[in-house]
Amino acid sequence: MPKDRRSPGPAPRAAPGTGPEGLDEVDRTLVNLLTAEGRMPNNALAEAAGIAPSTCLTRVRSLRERGVIRGFHADVDLAALGQPLQALIAIRIGAHSRDEIDRFRTNVPRLPGVLSLFHVSGANDYLLHVSAATPDALREFVLDHLTADPAVSHAETSLIFEHVRGTPDAHHSPKSRTSAS
Repeated sequence: MPKDRRSPGPAPRAAPGTGPEGLDEVDRTLVNLLTAEGRMPNNALAEAAGIAPSTCLTRVRSLRERGVIRGFHADVDLAALGQPLQALIAIRIGAHSRDEIDRFRTNVPRLPGVLSLFHVSGANDYLLHVSAATPDALREFVLDHLTADPAVSHAETSLIFEHVRGTPDAHHSPKSRTSAS
């Protein structure tokens, strides 16, 4: 084995959990590399991780099967698609019945322009990330789909002026954490 290659480590586990404890250093390296560039070819991924291409393929397949890697997505320029306006909408649910929450969680992500739905703690129950073509289209979305929903007691819209995606290293590197002095 060449000096610059790492041992592939233990075989990927069909671990019962998908938490951090089920990932070794090679798995974490592969996840970080794919987070930064989801279209990285297997040979380049293997080279960057310091493992054999066949090991890389097996490891990535295992990460997908275990649900650690849930999919590969395109980072799309919404303005190029005619949806230049983005907003976060804070939503409070009036009646916290399981049926209302389940209905809301099932229906809202399917609405036009919805990018993400976050269930959050605090004064609001959900944050909804949406895109729209114009301010009027955004207003119509809120009126037609949120304020008209009997489960929604309050919706507050905040326009997004700029969105900067985080980098994988910032999320996974202990060096990136700062401590208060």
